[in-house]
Amino acid sequence: MEVLQRTANRGSISTGYDIDNSLKLNSASSEYLYITRDASGSDWNRLLWTASMWVKHIPTEDSATAPKERLFGAADANSDFDIRFRGQPIGFRNNSDVDGVGELRTNALYRDYSAWMHIVAVWDTANGTAGNRMRLYVNGEEVTSFSTDTQPSQNEKSIWGKKNDGTDGNVAHTIGAYYNYSSGFAQGLNGYLAEVHWVEGAALAPTEFGEVDEDSGIWKPKEVDVTYGTNGFYLKFDDSSALGADSSGNSNNWSLNNIAAADQATDTPTNNFCTWNPLWRYATQPTMTDGATKTLNSSSDWAGAKATFGLTNGKWYWEYKALNYNSLNGIQTANEGYTISGNAQAVKQTMALFLQGEVEAYDFISVRDDTNVTFTFDAAHTFGIALDMDSSTQTISFYQNGSLITSGGNINIDGLANRTVFPFSSVLNNTVTVNFGGYTSNSISSAASDANGYGTFEFAPPSGYYAICSKNLAEYG
Repeated sequence: MEVLQRTANRGSISTGYDIDNSLKLNSASSEYLYITRDASGSDWNRLLWTASMWVKHIPTEDSATAPKERLFGAADANSDFDIRFRGQPIGFRNNSDVDGVGELRTNALYRDYSAWMHIVAVWDTANGTAGNRMRLYVNGEEVTSFSTDTQPSQNEKSIWGKKNDGTDGNVAHTIGAYYNYSSGFAQGLNGYLAEVHWVEGAALAPTEFGEVDEDSGIWKPKEVDVTYGTNGFYLKFDDSSALGADSSGNSNNWSLNNIAAADQATDTPTNNFCTWNPLWRYATQPTMTDGATKTLNSSSDWAGAKATFGLTNGKWYWEYKALNYNSLNGIQTANEGYTISGNAQAVKQTMALFLQGEVEAYDFISVRDDTNVTFTFDAAHTFGIALDMDSSTQTISFYQNGSLITSGGNINIDGLANRTVFPFSSVLNNTVTVNFGGYTSNSISSAASDANGYGTFEFAPPSGYYAICSKNLAEYG
C-alpha cells in the first residue's frame, strides 16, 4: 500500500512558528552525526524515551526494497538499534544479544519525496500493556498497521542509550547513518533532517512537537516545551559552525562525520523548497545526490530530471552549474517523458527551453545557437533561469554570472497560458548542480536572497522574481 499522506507537510504557510534551518545528509559522502559511548559515565534511560524528528527523505532509489537508510542508529559488536526507512516503509527495531528483540515495520509506503514528514518513536518497555511498549507516529497519527509487529518484553532495554559494559565494546550512536565497529559505516540517510529531539524518561505524544494547521489541515511543527532529562538533546542545526550543537540546555553535543557548514540548509518543514523529484521516471535516469540538487549521468543516453513543484503562475528564479556543455536546462510541461536523438536537436545545447506534449512534440529554444551570445561554459560559471508565468505572453530568460545572456531580453513562450510547467534538466556525460534556494552544493560567495528574504543564491534574482518555495508559492503561485 502506497501512502501519499493527506496530512503530509509540504511546507507550512503558517507564520506562528518558523524553522530556519535543516541539515542536508548524503549517504555517498558518509555524512552523519555520532556519539560513542565508552565505559565511562552511566547508561542513558534505556526503558523510557521519545524521539521526534522532521525528515525530507529523498532516496537514491525509489522502490520498496531500496537500501535501508537510518535516522537513528546504535550498535556495538553484537547488538544494534535503529529507526530507519526500509526502502519506502519505516522501521523501528531493537536487536540485542542479551535483552531481546523488538521491531515495527509499517505496511504503509512513504514516498512523497516533495514533502517533509514528522516521525515520533516511543520506547516504553516498563509499560504493562505489551502493545504500547514500542509506538510509532507519522505526521501526528499513530501507525497501527505493520508487516512486522514484535513488541519487546517488559523492561527490555534499548541499545540506544547503552554504554560500553565491558562485554561488546564501545557503542556507536549515530543520527543519519549506521556505524558498527566490526562493519563500519553503512545505511546513510539521503535527504534533510530538522528539529531532532530526544527526550529521556518520558513517553510523549506527537502533539508535544506538532499540531494541525487550522486553515490547511496539515500537520505542522510547533514550538516545543518539554523536559529533556539529563541526557536528552535538541538539534536545531541553526549554527553552521556547530551543526551538532545541542539546544536543549544540556550541552549534549554531537560530533560530525564529513559534515561541513555548507551542509546547513534553509529547506525546512515551515518553508519547503523545490528539488528534483525521484518519482519522475524517465527511460534513463540520472543519479540524484545532495538532497536531490545534483544530477549525474555518465552514460551515452540523455538522462532527465523534473522538479517537485509545478508552476502555473508567478515569477520564479533558480540557478545551476554544469561541468561541460552537455546539458539541457529549462522547463518541461507536466506528465510527459521525452526522447532526444541527433546532433541537430540535442547534442551540446548549452541552455535550452524544452517543452513537450501539451505544446508541441518538440519546442527547443537554444541559447547557444543565438549568434549574439558569447560566453564560456564550465563549472566556474553560474547560470540563472528566470521564468515569468504572469505576463500575457509567458517568458523565460537565461543569465550568466548575473548578466542577461539572451539577446533582446526575455524569450516569449507560446501556448503556456493556464498550463503547469516544471523546472527541468537533462544531462549527457555530465554533472549538473541546481540551486532552487534551499540547498546547493555549489559554492556560494554572495548569499543573495529574493525580495522576501528566501533562498540563498550566488546572484540576486531579477526584480519581482522569487525562489520556488512553499511560502512564495502561497503568495504568488
